[in-house]
Amino acid sequence: MIPTSHPPKDEIARLTARMLLEIRAVHFNAAEPFTLASGLPSPTYIDCRKLISYPRIRATLMDFLAVTVLREAGFEAFDNIAGGETAGIPFAAMVAERLALPMTYVRKKPKGYGRNARIEGAMTEGQRVLLVEDLTTDGGSKLSFVDAIRETGATCGHTAVIFYYGIFPDTEARLGAHGVKLHHLCTWWDVLAEARAQGAFDAATLAEVEAFLTAPRDWQAARQG
Repeated sequence: MIPTSHPPKDEIARLTARMLLEIRAVHFNAAEPFTLASGLPSPTYIDCRKLISYPRIRATLMDFLAVTVLREAGFEAFDNIAGGETAGIPFAAMVAERLALPMTYVRKKPKGYGRNARIEGAMTEGQRVLLVEDLTTDGGSKLSFVDAIRETGATCGHTAVIFYYGIFPDTEARLGAHGVKLHHLCTWWDVLAEARAQGAFDAATLAEVEAFLTAPRDWQAARQG
């Protein structure tokens, strides 16, 4: 079923943050920071993959993601929904089902045998493809997926994610320079606001998280090594 009516964007952001906190997908630890894939420290970590195990929450968030795309990109803007390997695959499938569109997925690299393909499923020249992922930090990983899609002759001018860090100012400009518009449900700022409203973490931890979100590169540089 194609969703057409849902809360306004700010309420979608608040509810998404609430759901992520409810299933303990959000982790704050200022005393023992997490190490990100980049090797840099962070007092925050989010695990959107947990969403697939919570049917009511995942259904609501996929409705939110579908309606966000429809509102921001258009009701007839896409011909194909592609998920990025691996976290984006289940979410792309659920969005494709809601929008009654074909679904494909994009490998991080060619599989090395057979057709040596990066695109799995049927994607054809001229199709307008929406790339779906679980989250984005600085947008870098999206560009490789977009390029793989474009190599088929299809176009990809939009990517949709559940969670966007929202703390690195050049992310949307970086995607925009590549011809890609970002759609998202919530950011770290939304999660921080909801965590404060719920009293989900102690005040000192929340203050340290806010310091990181305000100046992430400075926070990381002060703690690196």
